[in-house]
Amino acid sequence: MSNGSPELPEAAAAARYDVLTIGRVGVDLYPLQQGPLEDVSTFAKFLGGTATNVAVAVARLGRRSGVVTRVGDDPFGRFVRRTIARLGVDDAFVATVRGLPTPVTFCELFPPDHFPIYFYRFPKAPDLEIEPDEIDAGAVRTARVLWCTATGLCSEPSRSAHHRALSLRARSPMTILDLDYRPSFWPSAAAAREAVRAALPLVTATVGNAEECAVATGEDDPDRAALALLDAGVELAVVKRGPAGVLARTRAERVEVPAVPIEVVNGLGAGDAFGGALCHGLLHGWPLERVLRFANAAGAIVASRLECSTAMPTPAEVDALLGDLSRA
Repeated sequence: MSNGSPELPEAAAAARYDVLTIGRVGVDLYPLQQGPLEDVSTFAKFLGGTATNVAVAVARLGRRSGVVTRVGDDPFGRFVRRTIARLGVDDAFVATVRGLPTPVTFCELFPPDHFPIYFYRFPKAPDLEIEPDEIDAGAVRTARVLWCTATGLCSEPSRSAHHRALSLRARSPMTILDLDYRPSFWPSAAAAREAVRAALPLVTATVGNAEECAVATGEDDPDRAALALLDAGVELAVVKRGPAGVLARTRAERVEVPAVPIEVVNGLGAGDAFGGALCHGLLHGWPLERVLRFANAAGAIVASRLECSTAMPTPAEVDALLGDLSRA
């Protein structure tokens, strides 16, 4: 097989997923000591990558999830595939790309609010090698939620694969774009904005932190950014604001909820837990405020733990934290 071409699994029958995610995967190598990496002596290995973490978060909440992604033909790729399945995510659409290594990611721990992250996705990440004709139309159309990330728009053929998946949805409810902006993946913020704006008419909801929403819209103010996203065609715009809480807007309502006080160990992955819990609440049909409070609590739990994927909370853990907050 030619260098960089994917070795696909047996064709999987179209399935009804609660949530199907598309995009980034890798191995997180997180330090077991705080401070700069040059002073760290030991690391722990975890499954990582935004799209994959969201699928794990959904599975942890008791829902059926799958992920469309790619790994290298190497030990880390085998670890990723094994761990995805172990954590309850359908791996039918995880394929192997020969000639490209499975990415690894390092971070530094400077609690409570500084966690520099270093991506090793060279010469190219396998998850950017998803081809448009590899998208399973039945799985994409029937999934109750389709979750894509802006990272998947940064390079071809992944960009075209994402557009095919979004087009297959035909703006079905709960077609969500995570604005997930990583500067090192893009030549410029302007290039990211152009790619995101081309995708916005195809989605019904967006989720991003204040910086990501600003990159997508050119608006630094969270309210104006949310309105700009609505003007671009989305029906729900969620703006995560860290210690300032979360803002969400639809054409009919504006909802704001405060942050959950927590002792932060590692802020990375909290947004993925938020995303999985957001999907869970939307699938339940809860009022928007309840959805956001539940998602906020899920994110806070992960921020209090070192790892991302294996730190995703159960419904009972989220409910317990919300109960503690209500009694405080």
